[in-house]
Amino acid sequence: MDLKTLIRDVPNFPKEGIIFKDITTLLKNPDGLADALKELYNLAKDKSVDKVVGIESRGFILGGALAEKLGVGFVPIRKPGKLPAETLSETYSLEYGTDTIEIHKDAISPGEKVLLHDDLLATGGTMKAASNLVEKLGGKVVQISFIIELDFLNGRDLLKDYDVHSLIHYSAE
Repeated sequence: MDLKTLIRDVPNFPKEGIIFKDITTLLKNPDGLADALKELYNLAKDKSVDKVVGIESRGFILGGALAEKLGVGFVPIRKPGKLPAETLSETYSLEYGTDTIEIHKDAISPGEKVLLHDDLLATGGTMKAASNLVEKLGGKVVQISFIIELDFLNGRDLLKDYDVHSLIHYSAE
């Protein structure tokens, strides 16, 4: 199945001039959802992953399902104040300021092999911050996966030290 045909463009969201790539149209299609999960699983099945880490919020959807399919645990990375126990945080730059993400301090054990997952790779800042958090806890990032990659934003450049995979690619708009 061509997963790209299941992605909806939403113009001027979340702000004027942005064309938002909406994955909810892929998620509501049972065949598309199954195919996306199967592709992500096939990319990861030989990596000996110990944990899948998903980034808030859309990274939770297929990240959780992928963890179950791989037979491993799932760990959420969230915005500040959303996790109930002691956390480690990482602040990173955005084109319009900064943002922060957090992980529970006991979420990853030293030496664990981690697959990081999110829905979309744009500039790479969020995923680089997430990889920093995993590594500060002693985890080893063995793969990073996305549903969509906006190639023209060069987010992969920030992640050049990692095994990065995206199911759908978009070149310049």
